[in-house]
Order: sequence, then structure tokens, then C-alpha cells
Amino acid sequence: MTSAPAIELRTFTTLDAVRADLIDVYAEVRAPLLHLPNYAVTAFGERLDRHGAEPGFMAVLAYEAGHPIGYAYGNTIERGDRYWQRTTPPPAEEYVKGPAVALKEIGVRPAWRGTGTARRIHDALLAGREEPYVTLMVNKAAGDGKVHALYRSWGYADIGQSRPSATSPVLTVMIRATD
Repeated sequence: MTSAPAIELRTFTTLDAVRADLIDVYAEVRAPLLHLPNYAVTAFGERLDRHGAEPGFMAVLAYEAGHPIGYAYGNTIERGDRYWQRTTPPPAEEYVKGPAVALKEIGVRPAWRGTGTARRIHDALLAGREEPYVTLMVNKAAGDGKVHALYRSWGYADIGQSRPSATSPVLTVMIRATD
């Protein structure tokens, strides 16, 4: 597909109603990496359950004909959150002096990539958020660097690195204003 399909965006503030759809889409989006411990569906499920219980959780899923095709989710983080504690160098004061949105995951099934669906989901997730900044972590090697470049084109800037777990690769921490 090369043009935006007719999709419906749905927003969720609790995990229960959408957990199965998130795992379903994740498994296809990350299929080439599922053999790696950090990307295994069980590891994602554990992270998802933890993130879904954190303050400010929100997920946006895209559906076509009732079938989930993409998602993004995140939650609010504050100064002292483990997200910031693992970031090196420590983020600038302007980013941690108040709450921020941590975009924890975003993915679109392969058939819908390149259609603008990911950006629509991303923007819907941020619409109406009160936090002044949104941050995410990206593997610079993902898509041979294309994913990192995509986030840069969306206005994100590199501010550091993080290794969220022992099985995770070193990730680049990026940030931008939510508006």
C-alpha cells in the first residue's frame, strides 16, 4: 500500500480491552526479532502489563474493517522515573522538571507501512496530552537506520542512550515537544 487506507483510530486508557490486539499486532510487527529475548512476545507482554498499570497510560490502535493494523502506547513519566535514571548522559533539566509522555511502543503491520498510518497513530496518541514533551527510545539499527531517520523527520532529537534491560540493545533516547 502506498496511500493511507481507510482506518479507524481507537483510544484506550486501560489495558484490559486492548491487550490481545496489542500482542497480536506486536507479534507480526516484530516477527523477525521474536527469537531475541528482549523482543519475545512473553517479554513484550510483561512490559505491556507493567506499562499499562503506570500513570497516564494510553494506547491508540488503528483498525481496518475491525482488524487491528497498528498501535502506539505510552504513559506519563516524572523526574526520577527509571526511564530517566537509565538515560545517559542525564537529560537536560527542561525535560525532567515536569511530566513527559514516554512513547513506549509504536508499530504498524508490514502491509500498512509507508501509508502514513504510523504518523496518524502517533499524533492521535499525543493529541490533548498535557505533558510538554514526548520521549521515545529507538534502536538506531532498526530498519537499517530508517526508523531513527523517520523519528527525526517527526521532530525528535537525540538526547542520550539507554539500555532498559540486560537483554535490550543500547537504544537512542529521543525527545520533542508534544505540540
